Amino acid sequence: MTPPVVDVGDAVLATLRDTDRDRYLACLLSPVEKRPALAALYAFNAEIARVRDVVREPLPGEIRLQWWRDLLEGGARGDAGGNPVAVALLSAVESYRLPRETLTAMIDARIGDLYDDPLADRNDLEGYAGETASALIQLASLVLSPEDAARSAEAAGHAGVAQAVAGLLLLMPLHRRRGQLYLPLDILTATGLDRDAFLAGDDTARVSAAVEAFAGLGLEHLAKARRAGPVPRAVFPAFLPVSLAEAVLRRALREKAAMLEGQLQPPQWRRQIRLMRAQLLQRF
Repeated sequence: MTPPVVDVGDAVLATLRDTDRDRYLACLLSPVEKRPALAALYAFNAEIARVRDVVREPLPGEIRLQWWRDLLEGGARGDAGGNPVAVALLSAVESYRLPRETLTAMIDARIGDLYDDPLADRNDLEGYAGETASALIQLASLVLSPEDAARSAEAAGHAGVAQAVAGLLLLMPLHRRRGQLYLPLDILTATGLDRDAFLAGDDTARVSAAVEAFAGLGLEHLAKARRAGPVPRAVFPAFLPVSLAEAVLRRALREKAAMLEGQLQPPQWRRQIRLMRAQLLQRF
């Protein structure tokens, strides 16, 4: 019996829907002809971002990440091993001449996720965000309009940091449970904490001050991203997920230390409305 033929595009969208619902919705709000490449980028990002969640030890995680690096450095479609996301990613790279070094830098940045070493300072955080969230916005912009992507590079850089901080705040309760910390040590030092004291969470006043400073850093970059605009209409879909960051950052400012035990993520229906409104108004 001949096995059913699975459409790679449908398989990638299904994967993205399950692993990153917000970017899945943003993809659906993008031009139809660009969706396969955008879905491939977003699904690839989701795959490398969740490696820590599916392995118990760093070494298997590094092996998974090395597979993606080998795929990109080899460049042969046969190396995809039947993985729909890998097949679609290689197709997007070839069709839109996406820089492989940017994609491999994204992979390298994720190696740090496998370990519990804290970030030394804000520069380290901004570098991590630049190689992950900012890079993803820039790659998506290249898919949408290579001519306009360069004009939005500054906005993408700051927007990615804001988005990364919001994402790390959302994941902070999970990170705390497994002894992982992305809040830079220089912010902790300024508030009179160290890594262990923050993770313990007993000094709620100082923990609140650290959370406020972290969320404030995200809002600062969001403001800079907006001032760097306007983002060209052709590449704006790449910035749609950024429209979800401000609500998380501002809620963190309100919740402070309590967010370590709570949930900052707005409900799905509210996030969907924000995405659609951002698309309508062309503002993130």
